[in-house]
Amino acid sequence: MIDLSEYSQAQRERLVYIDFRLYFTGTASRTDLMDRFGVGAAAATRDFAQYREIAPHNTELDTVTKHYVMRETFSPVATHSPERVLTALSHGYGYGLDGEKPFILNESVTLLSKPKVEVLAPISRAISLNQVVKISYTSGSGKSEREIVPFAISCDGLRWHVRAYDRKREKFVDFVLARIGSAQVQLEEQALTNENKKNDDQWNRMLDLPLVPHPDKDCTQIMMCDFDMPDGVLRLRVRAAMAGYVLQQYHVDCSPDHSIKDKAYRLWLSDPLALYGVESSMFAPGYRTPNFDELERFKFEKTE
Repeated sequence: MIDLSEYSQAQRERLVYIDFRLYFTGTASRTDLMDRFGVGAAAATRDFAQYREIAPHNTELDTVTKHYVMRETFSPVATHSPERVLTALSHGYGYGLDGEKPFILNESVTLLSKPKVEVLAPISRAISLNQVVKISYTSGSGKSEREIVPFAISCDGLRWHVRAYDRKREKFVDFVLARIGSAQVQLEEQALTNENKKNDDQWNRMLDLPLVPHPDKDCTQIMMCDFDMPDGVLRLRVRAAMAGYVLQQYHVDCSPDHSIKDKAYRLWLSDPLALYGVESSMFAPGYRTPNFDELERFKFEKTE
């Protein structure tokens, strides 16, 4: 990649945008820059001149369309993460203002569980300002009022959660954002020392979970392709607080003897000790806490 640090933040953004357009759509034009960043024609011309100076083999001007086109010798000047690229291609590059449209035809499954913006806003403010929030929450035992100290949000693939200290239960837990009916920042309340995220052991504990193609199903090759695991192992690094949710959404058989027969389970957690002491393991399919004899046997097998 090319070092763009000598340019201003605004110009770096425009240069990366040119790079993105060329790489993923094949063309870029001054109008693209003008529409996206609100710059004038002269500024857009200078940006393209600067881009061609940085990467002379990446593009050339099509004199008929007046668009710059990608050359076969193209090499990206910036790192484009797959997540950001897919979001841009399917939803637009920016915030969606002024009728911004997707770059290519697409269809994707959206989350069915969506938090209310009027709930998300005070939760995110409280996270930013380390404040307390009073919420109404619906759980399996019904509706209740809670005071929480939130510090992070997370998505398990199906639902958004907020990680917070729950003053009612006096512990750190996950709340499903869509289940919060109302949220109000308590300006007069201050978060206490014991409610700080540094005391949340399950959030701070990082796991390395070895996932392998399910031993009882004929799926080794496609799993190796789907999850880019040339050595046959997908090493999933995840927080202990999120592990059970993630394993559930990816349909990972977490039973010690890979006993789940459902064909949807094409991955297996190959280390039975990986989830030991993890609170979210209750959501991991097929997992059960090993007894003393099993623990000793597993430890012995790992040291062989």
